[in-house]
Amino acid sequence: MKKLLLTALLAAGAFTASAEFRWGPSASVYFGDYHWRQDIIKTKDQVSFQAGVLGELMIPGIGFGIDMGLNYAMHSAKFDLGAHRIWAADGYGDESFKLHSLELPVHLRFKWTRMEGVEQYVAPFAYVGPVFQFHLAQSKCDAIEHPFGSVAVQFGLGAEFLRCIQLSASYMWNPTYEIRTVKLDNYSARNSGFTINLTYLFNK
Repeated sequence: MKKLLLTALLAAGAFTASAEFRWGPSASVYFGDYHWRQDIIKTKDQVSFQAGVLGELMIPGIGFGIDMGLNYAMHSAKFDLGAHRIWAADGYGDESFKLHSLELPVHLRFKWTRMEGVEQYVAPFAYVGPVFQFHLAQSKCDAIEHPFGSVAVQFGLGAEFLRCIQLSASYMWNPTYEIRTVKLDNYSARNSGFTINLTYLFNK
């Protein structure tokens, strides 16, 4: 048992010593859709955005690592609540809705780094992992409420240019609900969609 623990500590120390950590600003355009449990509310989805910082920890030579981020995100849409008497009676009509969140993505990442020097100019990569979402506030619309948080799964592909600029596209699938109506029990919506991301990483 002691030998196993010592081996694990040595492996962790070797990983920390050889790993390369970089970080930098990151911004995304998000094309998401709200998916309701039933097709009752007509929804017109709008383009949203995300912005924050990204940190990347990679093991040189083998191309495996992780990335972590801290982002402000806004998901927006228009809901035609006035088409149903249950909400029209309260004065609701075609409502613009915005949900403000703090997101913490954590991805496993693989980057192709053994391409005979080509990786100095362009290096493809892929990533997958969870996105922990903490919902902070929403626009004034008392007919809709949001939980404290939700969890999504994100996977994407991209490329790194000149060892500092990363451009990627990803899909984010949310198995948990992001919003729900106040009057109807268990009538909730998930938000899933595509993201185009641009990140600049500072090199040592």
